[in-house]
Amino acid sequence: MEPKYPADSLTTLTDLVLPGETNPLNNLFGGELLARMDRAASITARRHSRRICVTASVNHVAFNRAIPLGSVVTVESKVSRTFNSSMEIYIDVWIEDRESGIKNKANEGIYTFVAVDETGRPVSVPPIIPQTELEKQRFDAALRRKQLSLVLAGKMPASEATELKAIFS
Repeated sequence: MEPKYPADSLTTLTDLVLPGETNPLNNLFGGELLARMDRAASITARRHSRRICVTASVNHVAFNRAIPLGSVVTVESKVSRTFNSSMEIYIDVWIEDRESGIKNKANEGIYTFVAVDETGRPVSVPPIIPQTELEKQRFDAALRRKQLSLVLAGKMPASEATELKAIFS
């Protein structure tokens, strides 16, 4: 399988925050943001694998900044690392200042998707080659996150988590 680059899977969704999508404080509902992030990540996974992809897990979400009613919100996602059939997708959420147009990072998330065939069985995905410094950092960190997740789920003995040993020794 030919390797791909994170930029090949880049997905950008931009939308307004409308009144029906806000909580009593007039900020975007967290669930609405999660849905937008999942949609972007789903497109990213499909672009990378060219297969049907399903959400396997939401590994991390940080709601660092409220997103007020009327905001222009941009969700950007890229594959940060691939494994056999799974892909880690890193998602950045930006708010555009209404007057200056400057974008500020509001939130981020990390989702895992699995590519499947028409019967729902996992299939292999192409490897990824990170290019930018940020892509390389996210690529390296993805293996640590995966090993930690496997150890916590009881699917990998801690003694085999090579990346975690490097952190704690």
